Amino acid sequence: MSSHDPKDSQLIAQMAADKQIHSLSRDLFNRTCEFRYTYNFKWLGRPIIQYPQDIVAFQEVIWDVKPELIIETGIAHGGSLILSASMLQLIGGQGRVLGLDIDIRAHNRQAIEAHPLAHRIDMLEGSSVDDNIAEQVRAAAQGKSPVMVVLDSNHTHEHVLRELQLYAPLVTRGSYLIVLDTVIEQMPADAFPDRPWGRGNNPGTALQEFLKTTDRFELNAEIENKLLLTVGPGGWLRCVKD
Repeated sequence: MSSHDPKDSQLIAQMAADKQIHSLSRDLFNRTCEFRYTYNFKWLGRPIIQYPQDIVAFQEVIWDVKPELIIETGIAHGGSLILSASMLQLIGGQGRVLGLDIDIRAHNRQAIEAHPLAHRIDMLEGSSVDDNIAEQVRAAAQGKSPVMVVLDSNHTHEHVLRELQLYAPLVTRGSYLIVLDTVIEQMPADAFPDRPWGRGNNPGTALQEFLKTTDRFELNAEIENKLLLTVGPGGWLRCVKD
């Protein structure tokens, strides 16, 4: 532990190994989902639909990596784009965030484009697994470093696996691939009765399949261990190879 950092990695590991804490945090997570807990928060005026713990982790990663480009699949109300843009603005330089969504609703687009941080944001409308969209993203990433990727769109196994195949190669060494909603694999089987995803068919299963095909990424387990509540268990991945 650095003398300038009050964090205690040993205590974090012990906390993560505590079965009672693990059970309590899992119960709290599942219970709060029944009340749409993540819909309660905004970032600089835009709904972000994330757990506060994950928001804190995002800003830590962005500050450490200082990416030149952040690619995000899934825009919704734009809060996550604004979060990324705000960190890039604080860091300085020419960093940008590129958001992809199959349906950017007019009122959301208007609000994002009217935001004071809009000059840091680009958006592409279309499926993130469409070859044409992927080609535009690759062009945007050309020559950029560091490049960070955050996956948070359609949560089916097939869709996320294809996103991983398309966009994980764009992540530069030392930066992060963040796969959200891997937690679906750990949630009750009936948690998503009106969705095409669930246990056995979600970002978590897609990520496990993908990681069998590459050795470029390693899990930063300490992130989820210290958060206790995260939608991305196993999904905070640091790129360790070119």
